[in-house]
Amino acid sequence: MNEKALKTLEYNKIIDKLVGEAGSDLGRERCRGLLPMADLREIQRAQKETGDALTRILKKGSLSFSGLKDVRASIMRLEVGGILGMGELLQISSVLNVALRAKSYGREEGAEEEEQDGKAGDSLTERFSFLEPLSPLNQEIKRCILSEEEMSDDASPTLRHIRRSIKLTNDRVREQLNSIVNANSSQTMLQENIVTMRNGRYCLPVKAEYRGQFSGMVHDQSSSGSTLFIEPMAVVKLNNELRELAVKENDEIERILADLSNQAGEHSGELKDDLTILTDLDFIFAKASLAKGMKASEPVLNDKGYINIKKGRHPLIDGKRVVPIDIHMGRDFNLLIVTGPNTGGKTVSLKTVGLFTLMGQAGLHIPAFDGSELGVFEEVYADIGDEQSIEQSLSTFSSHMVNTVSIIKEADYRSLVLFDELGAGTDPTEGAALAMSILSYLHKRQVRTMATTHYSELKIFALSTEGVENAC
Repeated sequence: MNEKALKTLEYNKIIDKLVGEAGSDLGRERCRGLLPMADLREIQRAQKETGDALTRILKKGSLSFSGLKDVRASIMRLEVGGILGMGELLQISSVLNVALRAKSYGREEGAEEEEQDGKAGDSLTERFSFLEPLSPLNQEIKRCILSEEEMSDDASPTLRHIRRSIKLTNDRVREQLNSIVNANSSQTMLQENIVTMRNGRYCLPVKAEYRGQFSGMVHDQSSSGSTLFIEPMAVVKLNNELRELAVKENDEIERILADLSNQAGEHSGELKDDLTILTDLDFIFAKASLAKGMKASEPVLNDKGYINIKKGRHPLIDGKRVVPIDIHMGRDFNLLIVTGPNTGGKTVSLKTVGLFTLMGQAGLHIPAFDGSELGVFEEVYADIGDEQSIEQSLSTFSSHMVNTVSIIKEADYRSLVLFDELGAGTDPTEGAALAMSILSYLHKRQVRTMATTHYSELKIFALSTEGVENAC
């Protein structure tokens, strides 16, 4: 579809609404990329998926895709034997949580009986069935990792033993330091009776003048130089032990992460499939949620160019104010000329037909009564609104003519053309003659065309020409 028609008919605003219905960044990414299709089978498949998702929402409530993370980069690293960090593994766990939730949601009541009866479920059943929650892997990640920054003590017996040793050694260091702080001989030498850390070592704040009398290693000093932070010799050995234990703890955490990554790597194919399926489902259920919010229905699609909209409501107008319209064309006549007073809804009717066509071909339901029919077109062309271009020094009329010439060159029997006030902006007699010639040309080429006008000449043209119809 040409960008101009998408913009003129405000298709992007429908996409913005659709994006707001998705539950994940991946789903929103898919929604933003949705464009109308031209293959009838593809469109019908997309419409059926939207309809089946809507049926499920109405029966079972919405399905949440919150927690679906973009772990594509992590999966690529797993495929080449990389080791993931705690945060990355937790994101994989989050994806598997969504997979489990979706799998449970997707189970149809009485599914076993349906299988025995030879029924295959709906268009989404296969996707749900292919989901692999990988519960053993997910439970292992949750058991080992508490947060992005914290590994559980229970991740391995070795880690539990190391951390217990760290706690005991820390307690011994503090006992030693507290005994030094509380000793009478130290009271005058210390700036404050506190234990502090410098460079990962336990130290005491000693007055600079007592440096020679206080046995230990200087690790830092205050900005004024009056206080030295000294590690007493009595705890140097214990602090060294703490350093060694910290290295062992880090090594053990790395080993656990490598083991978890190896387990996840064995299922990289399933993880990739889960991510693809969940993204598809988030996108499809976003379409269904949009349909539910708009009280929309699935249109009947055809490749004959038939349009029959029943009580159609423009989706961007407040539901309390919008006036439903009935429009049909393409079966007995290919050219529809819409007349009526200003602010009577002519332009909205034109935009409704165009926008419904784009929405239908994108697999979206339309806010109209059941049984509404839409033709599938390879292109939709629209010349609507003020086209004046100051940058190109073109008047409103000239800009419309530039656009109209482009449409005449490109439109064929597989196109839908929409004109708003065709020929307006110039001498009425000349404008009417020009509009009539353009519409006659398109009519002879069997291009489905809808045009609004104030010209009485065009109303008479519609009354006197076969295959052309007036509407009001």
